[in-house]
Order: sequence, then structure tokens, then C-alpha cells
Amino acid sequence: MSDKILVFYGSYRSDRMGIRLADYLVAGLRARGAEAELVDAMQVGLPMLDRMYKEYPKGSAPAPMEALAEKIRNADAFVFVTGEYNWGPQPGLKNLTDHFLEEWFWRPAAVASYSAGRFSGVRSGTVWHSILSEMGMVVVSSTLAVGPISQTLDADARPTGGAGEALDRSFVRFADDLAWWTEAARAQRAKKAPPY
Repeated sequence: MSDKILVFYGSYRSDRMGIRLADYLVAGLRARGAEAELVDAMQVGLPMLDRMYKEYPKGSAPAPMEALAEKIRNADAFVFVTGEYNWGPQPGLKNLTDHFLEEWFWRPAAVASYSAGRFSGVRSGTVWHSILSEMGMVVVSSTLAVGPISQTLDADARPTGGAGEALDRSFVRFADDLAWWTEAARAQRAKKAPPY
């Protein structure tokens, strides 16, 4: 059984460098046999949070929200690709994530951060650990931090130079960690219903 993994990306900027990392992760996870799919917050286009998915009467949520809720419910694990805006998370990704709650429960999540500079988005990545834990996900300890992104991945999401080689090496542990928790969570859910 292949792992169903959703890779979430949330920049709304016109010159989006982080999409390189999102595409790299989708390709890398697929190469390992996972069913990885990119969920681009800008393409989904949810409005600023007014009502959460669960606050709509059944069957009345906007179609993009309903479709995404179904994808989240059917996924085994999640990867959140986050840039850093003023030491914090991207508002587009946070907004998309906040539309849902119970749909996230009892699945592992991993965080990959990036920036144009040398700090590689780690301050935002650290914040995401708390956010995702609060939303009912098990956040794996392995992370990826990529920066400067333009010197690590080219426009086609291919690793370049020494930074790209380091990313390739780090990806193996990151993916192994996520795969282990994905298998463990799926087995436990099959054995015993979650407590709430």
C-alpha cells in the first residue's frame, strides 16, 4: 500500500521561489513510491477564514473547500512547505490550514522551510511545529531547511551545487522519518479507533 501524502504550499507572491521546494518534495516522495500530491493554497483559493469547514451545514461548504476536505480525510500524511515572512509563517498557508480541524487529526506531518537567505526559513518552520501539533497532527522531528533557495534548486526543482547535494542527503532521513510515522499511524488507526 503506497502512502497518500499531501504536500501543502502557501505563497501567493508573483515570483514564488518556494514552489521549487514543493515540486522537489512531490517528485522525491513519488520516486519512493508514495502517492504525493501538491496542494497549492493560491490555486485552491479559499477566502480569508470566516467559517471553518465544520461550521457549514453538511453539503453546503464551497466546492473547493469540500474537495480539499475530502483529500485531507483520505491522506495518510502531510508535508507543509513554508517560507518565512518577518520571522513568521506565510499567511496563505496558515489561512488554508485553519479552515480545517478534525480532518487533520491522527496523521503525521513534516515541515520543510525555505528562504532567500541563509536562515532557510527555520523560524517559520519552528512555529509550524506548534501550529500542527495543536491541530491534532503528529509532527515528525526531521525537518528540511533550504536557503538560499535559488542556490539550492533550479527553476525546474533540480538540486544544484553543494547546497543541492546537501538537500538530497537530508531528504532521505526526512522521508524515512515521515514514512515510519505514516505506517505506524495507519496501523494504529486500523487497530483502534482514535479516542476522539
